[in-house]
Amino acid sequence: MAADPAERRVTVTGPPRRSRRTSGYYRPRTEIDEQTTLGHTYVRSLMRSQLRVALVVFAVLVLLVGPLPLVFAAAPQARRLEWLVLGFCLYAPLILLARWYVRRAERNEEDFVRLVEDR
Repeated sequence: MAADPAERRVTVTGPPRRSRRTSGYYRPRTEIDEQTTLGHTYVRSLMRSQLRVALVVFAVLVLLVGPLPLVFAAAPQARRLEWLVLGFCLYAPLILLARWYVRRAERNEEDFVRLVEDR
């Protein structure tokens, strides 16, 4: 029996069926995008960790730069001491502090991204 050319296959299209159940699927990124309470909690945790790092850097900076007027007042005639302290004793710790801050902030952001990525 030969197939009749009028009998062609018909392709039925419709909405795709999902093989997984979405009710139990956990998506933190969706929570953040929809600004739910849980998403707000995720973003707030990132902001808290970034604020904590910034406050640590600020405290170290105050402890590092704060006593400088007392050091300079203790030796009013020593101009070389001022230049040594400002030029060599201050910039190296500031650069190290800045590098630590950037690394820590990036690590916080990487941890946050790892938390909210789809599994």
